[in-house]
Amino acid sequence: MIFILLLIYCTSLGTAFEMKSIFCSISDSCDCDFKPDKKGLEWDLYKNLYGQHMAQDIVSEAVVNFLQNGNPDRPLVLSFHGASGTGKSLVSSMIGRHVYGTAMGSPYIHQFIPTLHFPSADRVQQYRSDLKHWVERNLTACARSIFIFDEMEKMPPGVIDVLEPHLGPFHVLFQTNYRKAIYIFISTVGQEVINKVALESRQAGRDREDILPKELEDRIADAVYNKKNSGFYHSRIITEKLITRFVPFLPLLRRHVERCAQRELCQRGECQRADVASSVGGAMTYTPNDSQYFSSTGCKLVPAKVNLFL
Repeated sequence: MIFILLLIYCTSLGTAFEMKSIFCSISDSCDCDFKPDKKGLEWDLYKNLYGQHMAQDIVSEAVVNFLQNGNPDRPLVLSFHGASGTGKSLVSSMIGRHVYGTAMGSPYIHQFIPTLHFPSADRVQQYRSDLKHWVERNLTACARSIFIFDEMEKMPPGVIDVLEPHLGPFHVLFQTNYRKAIYIFISTVGQEVINKVALESRQAGRDREDILPKELEDRIADAVYNKKNSGFYHSRIITEKLITRFVPFLPLLRRHVERCAQRELCQRGECQRADVASSVGGAMTYTPNDSQYFSSTGCKLVPAKVNLFL
């Protein structure tokens, strides 16, 4: 009865915004199907992400703290960087799965691929307009939306800057608490910096687990800002420091590749085939040429190699 009276009152005010504000104050519906499993995310990261101690720690801390905050002052903006096959897309799917119970099947998780959604460099203004309206419309429908931008190195420069007002600590925007959203950017830009630090650490006899995020985050930011013909080239999102955390993904060693192969085998009911996992590890190409430390494709080719040896 109280709810009905409130709706009648809101109608008399004549604005949809006031109706929504009161409705959201007495209902959880504005958070959509938001049922975060924070412990599940932490467990998934530490069990199924191999060789990425920095990504495990940064993502676990940043996402869990954000989800625990019922009224964050700004959205969570994560930027994943590293070579292909190192786990960037895997982690983004983990976040989706433990926020909405499904990797990419939720209507509140939105993925953008530049070669599909923004293929032409001469249509930047149209893409900016389309992206702005898409994000605002979905945030109005669900404040807890997740937006994933894959292959940022292939996005035309200038497109992503239309989101600058959405990423900072502003107070009023399109009738919803847009500060509850999560944005994930995925890119291979910065892999040269990351791989160089990983190689130098190994050559110096230093454990890869001793590499600290502070050794890489500023250098990654510089790399993406100065990378021509990529999404963050000279972007105000970088200069205004609107990225919550830059997340480095290290190149993978053979032992990490074999763990990926073992996981693939277990998913096929063949956990006992350690010989296949070893063969997959041996069949990969490793860099640099003189030392053969790091898998050149990470775990990306593991399923195909398992098919070959199984």
